[in-house]
Amino acid sequence: MRITVLLGGTSMERDVSIASGVRIAEALRTRGHEVRAVDTVEGPLSPEEERALMRAKVVKTTPPTPAELERMGHDALANLAERLPKAGEADVVFLALHGGTGEDGTIQALLDLAGLPYTGSGHLASALALDKDLTKRLLRVAGVTTPDWLMAPATTAEVREQLGFPVIVKPSKQGSTVGLSLVREEAGLAAAIAEAAQYDDEVMIEAYIPGRELTVGVLGDQALPVGEIIPKHEIYDYECKYTAGMATEEFPANIPTPVAREAQALGLKAFQALKLGGYARIDFRMNDREMLYCLEANTLPGMTELSLIPQGAAAAGIAFPELCERIVKLALGGRGRR
Repeated sequence: MRITVLLGGTSMERDVSIASGVRIAEALRTRGHEVRAVDTVEGPLSPEEERALMRAKVVKTTPPTPAELERMGHDALANLAERLPKAGEADVVFLALHGGTGEDGTIQALLDLAGLPYTGSGHLASALALDKDLTKRLLRVAGVTTPDWLMAPATTAEVREQLGFPVIVKPSKQGSTVGLSLVREEAGLAAAIAEAAQYDDEVMIEAYIPGRELTVGVLGDQALPVGEIIPKHEIYDYECKYTAGMATEEFPANIPTPVAREAQALGLKAFQALKLGGYARIDFRMNDREMLYCLEANTLPGMTELSLIPQGAAAAGIAFPELCERIVKLALGGRGRR
């Protein structure tokens, strides 16, 4: 097949997207496909550029700054249509983009208009799942437990009375824990809201669930083995996610079998409630009573060497090249796309 891998972009997760994309492109080539890697900002990558990115440590311990991304993306959206494959140039588009216009339904809508099949969820589901407030509302309706939350502006008294401390403060439409803070005392609330507001115009204040970090990958109609993440920091932040040795990931998680099955069932239920398609990753917290709380859904999860979906797939006996090819086949089937 002729496959175009879209990567890069101008979101805070640009570096992660590049690392994911070049790895996906190489994996698909090992399966015999004709693959073209395209940065939605810089354009097509040469084989030499791809090899250099494969060798380089693309993902730093911190994401690009908003100022860097603003400079980079000044003309990127205007030129975006030129970066997309034309009819007849690709059989399918593999979206290795994370965050921003790559994950909020914008590029998905453009590809729909162009009549090009693509990996992951459709434009509506992508937009819904990126918005954490809307996600949690839909999860509640579907009967999937999620931590209580408020949206800023909210007074300290409202947070204390309705959620209690500690709380998690985060941008409502960001990924990779960018702009996220754990606030243990009332005095830190205002600063945390201000920090999150640098990355999004909507800020969520969420009840903190002490316990263990679990994740469930969904591939088509299959829930992959549950994983547990044990970060070196108090929370699973950007550095822990993308720096080797900063977190331990266990697949399958060392949890009771009934809890693992419940997490998989809830992962599938969340996937369906949000009308997701292809593949996704659903994240949970489990408290000391083994109660599960769904945090969010990732419609285009990372595919780097340290990412969780590939590890979950490996635990199910699915090697990375096969995983990428399965995702492509799901895109061509178009099941569950909204």
